[in-house]
Amino acid sequence: MNTKRFSKSVRRYWPLFLMALPGIAYFFINNYLPMAGLVVAFKNYNFQLGIWGSKFIGFENFRFLFRTRDAFIITRNTILYNVGFIAINTVFSVAVAIILNEIRFRFAARLYQTIILLPYLISMIIVAYLTFSFLSTDQGFLDKTLIPLLGGKSVNWYSETKYWPFILNIVSLWKGFGFYSVIYLSAVVGIDRTYYEAAELDGANKMQVIFNITIPHITPVISVMVLLAIGRIFYSDFGLFYRVPMNSGPLFSVTNVIDTYVYRGLIVLGDIGMSAAAGLYQAVVGFILVFGTNLIVRKLNPENALF
Repeated sequence: MNTKRFSKSVRRYWPLFLMALPGIAYFFINNYLPMAGLVVAFKNYNFQLGIWGSKFIGFENFRFLFRTRDAFIITRNTILYNVGFIAINTVFSVAVAIILNEIRFRFAARLYQTIILLPYLISMIIVAYLTFSFLSTDQGFLDKTLIPLLGGKSVNWYSETKYWPFILNIVSLWKGFGFYSVIYLSAVVGIDRTYYEAAELDGANKMQVIFNITIPHITPVISVMVLLAIGRIFYSDFGLFYRVPMNSGPLFSVTNVIDTYVYRGLIVLGDIGMSAAAGLYQAVVGFILVFGTNLIVRKLNPENALF
């Protein structure tokens, strides 16, 4: 019965299947076919022997991530930073989206179009260079201008670890809030205006409208974005953790994450198998986190679940 129904669907919707074929082929070639290369994670890769000729060594490559004293540090940093990034970026981006939506009704359309692009343009700025221009001991704006103006002492930013958890969170927010705020703004704009008109007639203030109308209506979008971010919680923005701290050794205890640790190990050791093992480890953990978190969300509110 199911086979007949499928055949009937194919005959009926064959133009749609034909249109989807290029996309299916792309995902198969780009996303699924390379998965055969995961076997490298379990081999002592030799360039001369190739993938299939290299010696199989089981889980030996995975031990690289856990047998050193840095394993706890890089795992802790990766998870805690990403949790902080998700929370801060979500709250700030939603707030900016709501503010931009209010501006939309108070200013001319052309001015609004300019304002809505500002967060996205800000997120495109080269943050590593600008961060260095602020923090450089020799020419940085903070050490050469702002701190002396306030009567403070110069700080060697690239040697002091205590400042970097805050710096990295600020830079991550600066870089990413524009993209997320535009997504949340599109969700806010789609809310039926009759809800706001009814709330205005009932005498609701702005905060009541935001917490009882706006946020509940965009909660499904927030849930999807957070779930996708959780799926990459074991991945890190390599540029943020490598280029922004300028690969400074004294900062490794607070800036070293799984991606930078593997990169440095790859540069020193040239071990392709170890790098593949780290990528597989991150992917598997990410899948488990997304699946588990989505299961919890579906139990609490099925409408907000990703699948």
